[in-house]
Amino acid sequence: MAAPADNMKMLQFLKLIGQLKRVPRTGWVYRKVKNPESVSDHMYRMAMMSLTITDPTLDKDKCIKLALVHDLAECIVGDIAPSDNVSKAEKHRREEAAMKQLSSLTPDKLGQEIFALWEEYEHQSSAEARMVKEFDRLEMILQAHEYEELEGTPGRLQEFFDSTQGCFQHPDVLQLVSALNEARKSHMTEKNDSQST
Repeated sequence: MAAPADNMKMLQFLKLIGQLKRVPRTGWVYRKVKNPESVSDHMYRMAMMSLTITDPTLDKDKCIKLALVHDLAECIVGDIAPSDNVSKAEKHRREEAAMKQLSSLTPDKLGQEIFALWEEYEHQSSAEARMVKEFDRLEMILQAHEYEELEGTPGRLQEFFDSTQGCFQHPDVLQLVSALNEARKSHMTEKNDSQST
């Protein structure tokens, strides 16, 4: 049974990661999207994407864990976007310090696992980490498409699609991206047709 002090630390850990439910994704805030998703919304769908993996060469459970851990530091440092003018090295330094703080609140073995998963994703040092990175980008453009549909503004968030050009490698992800592009093209055509009538 855990000591009372350990339970308090775990409670603190759970409260900290709960902040992710209230940290909006910066890219959407900057584009003035109404009711932007939270970081935890983004991570949840990435974890669900990981659950759908059928590639036998990938460890599905590890992918789910990577998806759940990859943005944990943002509960402390916030969602630092490229337009925030924070260097990659400084962003990594801040996030690494946050991950050390978070890991220290959990039992040793769990803390080591969480930190190791975060580092694996950061360094893209495994096939699973690279797959989850593709899911990170896929989730972003799927969300962009949903916002365009909700707002009735097809094409408004094109820059997010442009930023992922050439980033997808896995055949399963490429198929989903292709389907998404088809759905988006159809949405744009419908909007243009309704405007011309």
